[in-house]
Amino acid sequence: MAFGFKRMAQEDGRMAAATVSAGYADNLMRYAVSRGADSRALAERSGIHPGDLSDPDGRVPLASYVALMSAAKSLCQAPSLALHLGAHQDLKEMSVVGLICYAAPTMGEALVQLNRYGALVAEVDVPGSGGRFQIAQHDGELWLVDTRRDPNSFPELTESTWSRFIAETSRHFPGAAFAKAVHVTHPAPAYAAEYEQVLKVPVTFKAARNAIMIDPSWLAIELHNPSRYAFGVLSDHAARLLASLENAATTRGRVEGLLIPLLHKGDLRMSDAARQLGLSRQTLYRRLKAEGLTYETLVDDLRRRMALHYLGGAKTSVNETAYLVGFSDPSSFSRAFKRWTGDSPRAFLRR
Repeated sequence: MAFGFKRMAQEDGRMAAATVSAGYADNLMRYAVSRGADSRALAERSGIHPGDLSDPDGRVPLASYVALMSAAKSLCQAPSLALHLGAHQDLKEMSVVGLICYAAPTMGEALVQLNRYGALVAEVDVPGSGGRFQIAQHDGELWLVDTRRDPNSFPELTESTWSRFIAETSRHFPGAAFAKAVHVTHPAPAYAAEYEQVLKVPVTFKAARNAIMIDPSWLAIELHNPSRYAFGVLSDHAARLLASLENAATTRGRVEGLLIPLLHKGDLRMSDAARQLGLSRQTLYRRLKAEGLTYETLVDDLRRRMALHYLGGAKTSVNETAYLVGFSDPSSFSRAFKRWTGDSPRAFLRR
């Protein structure tokens, strides 16, 4: 089943799954529990467990998020849950993207930043490079259009997105003009009457686009207490997260993601990695070479970075670290560590 979300890479017919932020998934989990769902049942049905959501900047597979939404609607006996979810909490409470938007000077600039960093919330398949949300003139009216592809495969995303846009504006700027009408491409659900109760404007189903008809003055609304300093700090953080997310689309990123949980086994043959990625050994070799790598240098650098991660956080002993990064004896690990850093592991720990 397609969900209209961006697939980060396609390799011989296989696609790496898109993701959403852990903060985004945690928001849904908490809301479902507040509506009566059992947290253990939600975890069992979705495959998302509390530990997966401890870091709001972490990533959760899209398929798991979709399963969580389905479980939440079922356990809460609330088919319209996504519609109410969007109106429940501000984006800034669940993602650095929301914080960046609220640190912008105007609503129009916030929209620019939402398009720039939106993949950190949820990776969606967007045509072109202009961003997911576009401002367009149509029949003499101004529209805010969600351009993601195949939206009807996951209409809950449309519901939560538009209800969040409208509810956040209403909460923070109760006197400001914004939504005049809402169009959605999916058919009217059984709970269609709830749309106008939540969105407060007329709703058209099976429309040509997913869009909100907006008052032009909305773009010029000045946000409360914009901060250049906060905007800069948050933007730097988001840029690093976005770069990390984009790296997952590279062959190197895919191989490292495969190998990290297997490092302790030591035997990390290139042919095995290629097979699990759905590639031939030669194809994997060519693709890594195109990125300026060999498989051996990739594995060695991954072991180096993971060793520094374990020891730098004082999370493990030298012997434990040697095992975790795939060395059968501590002396071999010590020689490799000195080659990587110029220090022995124990000297590194003392420092």
